[in-house]
Amino acid sequence: MSKKKAGEGKHRKEISVDKFRVRPGRRLPLEGHGTDIPKLYRDEDEAVKLLRRQVQRTSQLQDILYADDRYSLLLIFQAMDAAGKDGAIKHVMSGVNPQGCQVSSFKQPSTEELDHDFLWRTTLRLPERGRIGIFNRSYYEEVLVVRVHPEYLTAQRLPDGDSGSAKFWDRRLRSIRDHEAHLHRNGTQVVKFFLHVSKEVQRQRFLDRIDDPEKNWKFNRGDVEERAHWDEYMRAYEHALSATSTAHSPWYVIPADDKKNARLLVSQAINETLEALELRYPGLNRARLGELKEARRLLGK
Repeated sequence: MSKKKAGEGKHRKEISVDKFRVRPGRRLPLEGHGTDIPKLYRDEDEAVKLLRRQVQRTSQLQDILYADDRYSLLLIFQAMDAAGKDGAIKHVMSGVNPQGCQVSSFKQPSTEELDHDFLWRTTLRLPERGRIGIFNRSYYEEVLVVRVHPEYLTAQRLPDGDSGSAKFWDRRLRSIRDHEAHLHRNGTQVVKFFLHVSKEVQRQRFLDRIDDPEKNWKFNRGDVEERAHWDEYMRAYEHALSATSTAHSPWYVIPADDKKNARLLVSQAINETLEALELRYPGLNRARLGELKEARRLLGK
């Protein structure tokens, strides 16, 4: 019988996400955060197995979250185009009970939404207790896209005379911090992911969408035009992530050039967040236990 290879049969070292977490109160230079890291898996098969194992854990935790009914979890995904948000959500949440999870995507605001404050439309889609809510883009668009294109503020008809100034953006970011602190105090845990893709990898993925007939539908000319504002977007992200990553509502800068790595990191962060809540199945009082005993007696007849 052949000897086992060193380490065979043992679990791989736990995936660490802490170093990708944005520390509260610190300026975030994105150039110091790489878009690619060494693979967290040996080969394609192991990547599938690792993610499957983590997704199974998420499913278990989501079941307890639902039964516990004290907390909810809000996952926010932000990224430049073609960074892999849709794929990450699809693969990482593939094992979660659909009844306990809802994905909301936010595009250009409607006329009705523009008649309210910028947090209104996303507030309507917040997860209920016991459930997981996923925002594919979010209210952060208001300090990212709108900051890069301040002309969009005209449609919001704001009374503030210095709309678009540095002071204006600082106030808007403060509103987001206050909003997330309020959610946390009321049981909603907010975890935010910036999928950090390089400009070159984005270019290659755009070309892939053009060259592959099955991906043509994903291509949007406007996405390519936004590449001209890449540096402005990076500055907007740096400002937003630095100003709004807190102990209770953290940002994670996830290297996204390798989609499999990104999905493993996102999945690990979700599981760690749920595990930290110390979720439990509800206990039963004496009267309820008596009901169960009586029900068993009746069913035994």
